[in-house]
Amino acid sequence: MGKGVYISKAVAVTCVVAAIGAVATIIALSVVYAQEKSKNEEILPTATTSTPPTTPSTPKEPWQRYRLPDSLSPVTYNVTLWPWLERNAEGLYIFKGHSTVVFKCVKETDLIIIHCNKLNLTMFDRFHAKLSGVSGSTAPDLKHTWLEAPTQYLVVQLSGPLKVGSTYELFTEFVGELADDLGGFYRSEYIEDGVNKVVATTQMQPTDARKAFPCFDEPAMKAVFYITLLHPRGTVALSNGMDLEPINITIEGQHVIQTSFEPTEIMSTYLLAFVVCDFGFIGTPPGAEVMVRIWARKKAIQEGQGDYALNKTGPILEFFENYYNSSYPLKKSDQIALPDFSAGAMENWGLITYRETALLYNPGVSSNGDKEWVATVISHELAHMWFGNLVTTRWWNDLWLNEGFATYVSYLGANFAEPNWNMKDLIVLNEITGVMSVDALASSHPLSSKEEDIMTPEDISQLFDSITYSKGAAVLRMLSEFITERVFSSGLQTYLKEFEYRNTVCQDLWNHLQVAVDKSSVKLPNTVEEIMNRWILQMGFPVVTIDTQSGTITQKHFLLDPDSVVTTPSPFNYEWFVPLTWIKTGGSEQQHWLLVKEDKLPDVVLGPDDWLVANIKMKGFYRVNYDSGNWERLLAKLSSKHTDIPVINRAQIIDDAFNLARAKIVNTTLALRTTKFLNKETDYMPWETASRNLNYFFLMFDRSEVYGPMQAYIKKQVTPLFEHFKKLTVNWTEIPENHTDQYNQINAISLACKTGLEDCTKLTTGWFKEWMDNPADNKISANLKSTVYCNAIAAGGVDEWDFAWSMYKNASIASEADKLMYALSCTKQPWLLNRYLQYCLDPDKIRKQDATYTITYIASNAIGQPLAWDFVRANWDHIYNDYGGGSFSFGGLINGVTKRFSTEFEYKQLLQFKEDNAGQLGSGAIALEQALERTKANMNWVAMNKEQVFNWFNSEAPSPV
Repeated sequence: MGKGVYISKAVAVTCVVAAIGAVATIIALSVVYAQEKSKNEEILPTATTSTPPTTPSTPKEPWQRYRLPDSLSPVTYNVTLWPWLERNAEGLYIFKGHSTVVFKCVKETDLIIIHCNKLNLTMFDRFHAKLSGVSGSTAPDLKHTWLEAPTQYLVVQLSGPLKVGSTYELFTEFVGELADDLGGFYRSEYIEDGVNKVVATTQMQPTDARKAFPCFDEPAMKAVFYITLLHPRGTVALSNGMDLEPINITIEGQHVIQTSFEPTEIMSTYLLAFVVCDFGFIGTPPGAEVMVRIWARKKAIQEGQGDYALNKTGPILEFFENYYNSSYPLKKSDQIALPDFSAGAMENWGLITYRETALLYNPGVSSNGDKEWVATVISHELAHMWFGNLVTTRWWNDLWLNEGFATYVSYLGANFAEPNWNMKDLIVLNEITGVMSVDALASSHPLSSKEEDIMTPEDISQLFDSITYSKGAAVLRMLSEFITERVFSSGLQTYLKEFEYRNTVCQDLWNHLQVAVDKSSVKLPNTVEEIMNRWILQMGFPVVTIDTQSGTITQKHFLLDPDSVVTTPSPFNYEWFVPLTWIKTGGSEQQHWLLVKEDKLPDVVLGPDDWLVANIKMKGFYRVNYDSGNWERLLAKLSSKHTDIPVINRAQIIDDAFNLARAKIVNTTLALRTTKFLNKETDYMPWETASRNLNYFFLMFDRSEVYGPMQAYIKKQVTPLFEHFKKLTVNWTEIPENHTDQYNQINAISLACKTGLEDCTKLTTGWFKEWMDNPADNKISANLKSTVYCNAIAAGGVDEWDFAWSMYKNASIASEADKLMYALSCTKQPWLLNRYLQYCLDPDKIRKQDATYTITYIASNAIGQPLAWDFVRANWDHIYNDYGGGSFSFGGLINGVTKRFSTEFEYKQLLQFKEDNAGQLGSGAIALEQALERTKANMNWVAMNKEQVFNWFNSEAPSPV
C-alpha cells in the first residue's frame, strides 16, 4: 500500500477539467510554445514574469548552485500529463500538464527553488505558480518568479518566510515538447503494418524528471507520487503504480481516456516512469502474488518474443526475495520494450523500461548471446527493485554502489535462472578484464567521489561508465568472496531492512557487513570499511609480483603506460589491502592478505618442475606477475597439460601477460608465448581472452608489414579449433550443447575468416549467398549470424551491402536488426562506409539510440576508422547539439573512434579536437583525456615493440613471399 491520501476518480476528473479544460488557454499555450521553438534550436524557458533581483556574483545565490537547498522537503506530488501522439497545428509533438507538490518547510526560507527544465509554464495570476497553505497554514504571496536556466530551476521568491513545520502546496501548469531526444518525457516512433506509430515514454535518470514536470529532482528528495495520464482511445497508459479503472472523458472536443494510478511507494524522482502506447502484453495468470506483464509492439508479443522474459522474471524475482530475505515491495512488475531507448534498461519502480534487444527474445532468430543479455539485464533491473529503489544512495557520487552492486548480483540472479550457463564465471570476461584496461589509465577515476565534486548534470552523466558498473561489480564480488557470499548476503539483508524507503551512503553498507562479519567465523586483517576504502577512494589497482624463489611479494599501482603522470591524489598512496589467493602444483587454494608494499608469502617452496598461479578464478581485482622461472614453468605446463590449470586462470595468465607487456613489465614475446598452447585449447574463456588481446595487435599493426606474419600465426593456431567445431557440429549442421561452446564456435569462425582460412570464407559467403537467393528463408544459425554477415559483407561488394541494408530496414526483430547494423560496418568499400556514416545523421535511417554505436562499429574497421574520425570532427556540433551533451554514449563514441590511434599526427589531431571543442564535450570529456593518454601509450608501445613482434610472428609462422 502506498503512503499518503488516496484521490478518488470523481475528484481526479474534476481536477483535470478545471486545470486544462479551457480551450483558449490550451491553444494560446501551443502558439507561445511554437514561437519559442522557432526561436531556439532547443526549447528554452518562457520569458520570466519578473526579473530576478540583482545580486553580487559572489557569494553565489541559492538559485545559482546546482544542489537544492535543504529548507524544503517534498511529501507528495499529484501530476496530470496529456501527451499528444500527433503533431499539433504548429507541427510539434507536445505534452500538457499540471502538477501540485505538497512539501514541508524544515528550515525558514522565503524562497522556493524547484527543478524545471525545458518546460514552458503558463501565466497563472501573472506568475508561473500558485502557492497555498495546507492544514491551516497560510502561504505568503509570490513576489518574484523566474526560470534560472543554467541550474535548471524555477525560482519563486516570496513576500515573507515559510514557517518551519508547516506544509504548503505549489501548483504549476506547463507545456513541454514530446521530443525524440530520449530523455525526460519523450517520444519513440516505429512503423507497424505501414503505419507510423508514436509512443510517449520516459527516461528520468539521472536528471530529467524536471523535463516532465517541476520537481525536487534529487535522489534524497523522496516522495509519494499520484500520476494521472490522459491518452487517446485505443492506447493504454502505464506508470509505476497499479492502474485504476480508466475513464472516458472529453476535453477540447477530444474523446480521451483518463487513467489514474495507485500512489507509488515513497521514492526518488529518477525512478518515475509513464508510457502511453498501443502495445500488447503477456502476463502471469490472475491471482499471482506479483503481477508480471511483458509489454512490446503487438507483433512482437504475437510472435512470442516476450515469452522468455516472462518465464525468467518469476524465478529471478524469487531468487532476489530469498537473497535479500525481503518480499518484492510492489504489487506488480511491468516490463516494457521500447523501439527507442538510450540505455540498455532502466529500473523504474514497477515499470521497467528496456531497449527491445534487452527484453525480447525470438528463439528462431535471436542468438545464445541475445538470450544471455536478456537474462542478465532483467536480473540487473530486478536487483535494483530493492538495492537502489527501496534503499537509495543519497547522492550520485555513490552511483557506483547502486550500479556496481546490480551488475554483480545480476550474474547471481541469471545463474539461478539459467544454472547451466556458468554465469558466475562469465562475469570475469563480461565485466572484469575489460574494465581493468580502463582503470589502468592515469586518467581513470575513483569509484566514489566527494559529493561536492559531482554537481552538474554533465558531472553526473560522466559517472555512468565502465568504472561505475564493471569495476563496481568487480570489487563487490571480491568483497563477497573474501567475507563469503553467505556473510555478504546476511549483511545486505539487515542493511535493506534498516534503510527501506530511505537514503544511504556506502559507509552504511560497510557497517552492516561488518556486523555480519563479526557474527561469523570470517577473520579480516582490518574492518570492512578500511579494506574497501582502499578500493573505492583511489583509482586503479595493483600488480602483485610474486618471486617464487624467495617468497617475496610486492604490490605497485599498475599503469598501462608506466611513463604516464598520475595527477589524481590518493589518500592511501596507491597501496591496497589485497586478498591474495594462490595454488601450487597439486595443492589446494591458499590465501594471504598483502597489506603493505612488500611482504613474504608463507609456505612457498617449489620443486624444479613446480608452478604457482595466483588470484584463483580472478576473484581479486589485481594483476599478477611472477619471477621468470615461474613464468617458464607455467608456459611449460600450458604446453604439456593445460587442463591442470583452472580454466579461468588459463585465461588470466594470457590477460595478465599481455597487459604486463604493454606496461613494460614483461617482454612482449612472453605474452605472445602464452598463446602457443591454444592449438590444443577448446574452452571459451582462454580463446576469448586471447582474441581480445590479439585484437590490440590488429589495431596497432593491421596497416603495417607486421600484419602478414601475424595473420599467418593466428590462422595456424585457430585452424584446429575450426576443425574441432566442424566435427562437433557435424559439418556445421548442429548447435553445440554447451553454452560457452556456442560462443567459442563463433570465435573459431570469426578468427578463421579474419585470418584468411579459405574453408571459412567459402562457408560464410556460401551461407550468405543462399540467403540472398532466397531472402524469405534465412537458414544461417542464429548464433553465427553476426560473424557470417560481417565476413560475407567484407568479402563482397555493393550487392551484399545493399541486400543487408534492405534486410536491416525490414527487420521486425531488434536483435536481428542489431546484427545487420554491425555487419554493414564490415565492408571494405570506403564509399559504402561513407554512405553509412551519412545515414547516422538521419534518424529515419539509423535511430538516434543507435547512431553512436554505428559510428563506433565503422571505426573498428581499419578502412573505416579514418573515415569515422573525419566524420565525427566534421559533424561534432550537430552530434553534440542533436544528441545531447549529457548522452551516456558520448564517452563510448570518443573511445571507439580513437582506439587505433598510435602516431604523433593522430595525437596532435586529438589535441586540436580538444581545443576546438572546449566546453562542448559533455559526458565525453573524461573519455577524451583517456584517448589522449592511450594514444601516447600506443605510440610508445609500437615504437618499442614493432620489430620484435614482427620477428616473433615471422619465426612462428612466416607469411608467404
